[in-house]
Amino acid sequence: MTTEESDGPAIAPNDLETLNQNLARVEELSERLVAALAHKRHVRPALQGPGNEVFMKAATAYTAEMIANPSKIFEHQVAYWSKAMRHYLEAQHTLAQGRIAPPSDHGPSDKRFSNPLWDTNPYFNYIKQQYLFSAEAITNAVEDLDGLPERERRRIAYFSRQIVDLMSPTNFLPTNPDALAKAVETDGQSLVDGLENLVRDIEAGEGEILVTLADREAFKVGENLATTEGSVVYRNKLFELIQYSPETETQHKTPLLIFPPWINKFYILDLKPKNSLIRHIVEQGYTLFVVSWRNPDRSFAEIGLGDYIEQGYLDAISKVKEITGEDQVNAVGYCIAGTALSLTLALMHKRGDKSIKSATFFTTLTDFTDQGEFSVFLDNDFVDGIEAEVHEKGVLDSFFMSRTFSFLRANDLIYQPAIKSYMMGESPPAFDLLFWNGDSTNLPARMTLEYLRRLCQQNAFAEEGIELLGERLHIRDVRVPLLAVACETDHIANWANSYHGIQKMGSRSKTFVLSESGHIAGIVNPPSKKKYGHYTNGDWSGTPEDWRVAADFHEGSWWPFWLDWLKKRSGRQVDARVPGEGDVEILAPAPGTYVVEEPEI
Repeated sequence: MTTEESDGPAIAPNDLETLNQNLARVEELSERLVAALAHKRHVRPALQGPGNEVFMKAATAYTAEMIANPSKIFEHQVAYWSKAMRHYLEAQHTLAQGRIAPPSDHGPSDKRFSNPLWDTNPYFNYIKQQYLFSAEAITNAVEDLDGLPERERRRIAYFSRQIVDLMSPTNFLPTNPDALAKAVETDGQSLVDGLENLVRDIEAGEGEILVTLADREAFKVGENLATTEGSVVYRNKLFELIQYSPETETQHKTPLLIFPPWINKFYILDLKPKNSLIRHIVEQGYTLFVVSWRNPDRSFAEIGLGDYIEQGYLDAISKVKEITGEDQVNAVGYCIAGTALSLTLALMHKRGDKSIKSATFFTTLTDFTDQGEFSVFLDNDFVDGIEAEVHEKGVLDSFFMSRTFSFLRANDLIYQPAIKSYMMGESPPAFDLLFWNGDSTNLPARMTLEYLRRLCQQNAFAEEGIELLGERLHIRDVRVPLLAVACETDHIANWANSYHGIQKMGSRSKTFVLSESGHIAGIVNPPSKKKYGHYTNGDWSGTPEDWRVAADFHEGSWWPFWLDWLKKRSGRQVDARVPGEGDVEILAPAPGTYVVEEPEI
């Protein structure tokens, strides 16, 4: 017997070199991983998951159900075990016949299992089927629990779904055919690259995992994002005011001022030229100003909702009037900025200030009777944890908001990206929307608690009124002509809840538009794409469901409908206004300096 025969085929020098390089990389990455975990940030248990009370309520309700209605529990168990056992026996029967094939697939379809091996390979098919049977059984058991308030049922259902989604076989290397095939095809290189991606994210998250969704090197704000021409014409501690350069010889007399949410950055409205709402507005002949909020550090700890109204909204409105020489401004508020705009309008009504000619709300909640899917994070177990965190740090770190919003769509924003990055070794895509999604901001301590306690939990603005700046502000005090855009599949600002809030406002002239798609895609929906349609209906007398049934559907973007509505409230044409005219000082070119600041906390 020769040496070659006893030792197997020789390893090519190139393969051996690659193997040694990968082993060295694994050793280096392992050291970095240990170091990152050793310096893991302290995260309060209250911010890691729901309090024990949730699980106790679920267990108590299930026990009570067993006692009061044992036949229902027995029916659930029999249904689950009959499906699981039938599938097991079918698999055994197929193997006994000498066929290496899966039995008939009786499970529901699921896009996570799109690889054909989940249907054709006996091993993967069996794992998939058993998982789906178990997931269905857990879901049905939670849905059929009696004796629980609807809010508690929704919380239990949500966190049960999180556990079920986490345990999907696609999330584990030995039971993911795509990841295993990639490892074989690349001689294990994908696993080494995946480990590097994992270590990178753990280091960036200070010991916590927050999956990188987009290539951070592919974009730079001001170079290939937020490129619409304009200038910063005013700045205070809270915001920079950007005036955009005209694209037409004349513009509408009444200027337009957009307040974006300060949870993220304003350039969601100016990603690339082809999907930029900011560029589109300028091209339609409007004098456009946009607020770019500052990313808070701990010095913002005592900045509250009243400060955002006084030093943010009212200051910006005053400055736009001063620059343009106009008495009135049309205003837009997006998400939380729409909520604050409604508070500002109520305050202005109390003060007799008629500076706002009309208001537009994008995906805005003002009545928090039902906060939709986000409500699972608004009970005291989470909010108490947030209160303790912001009292210590002065701000709510953007990490927590990013992670919370990701868990609202865990399969799309956590597990699928993690599979591609960590198990298949793929680099994050160069996707502008996901880049913006990861560029989130901190929130001031006082403002965070006022928003969560007084608006979300107590629903003060829509009920007894909220005390701010020496006035009691109520939703009925919003009196200006308004248009609201909500999005059909919005998981942050449920469209029906948005409708309820607008319905309670005191304006005589109200228009409601329902866009297809979600919180971002439903708003950033340029006419050129002809992708998502929208619904309109002028009848406010019934429920959101009544409105939706009677609404007229229109193909394409709602942008032209809104700009036609706005045009009627924007006055005659005047010579185009150029930033810096008169004595206005140009402080910086757009997109400004605040949008790229990275505060230390």
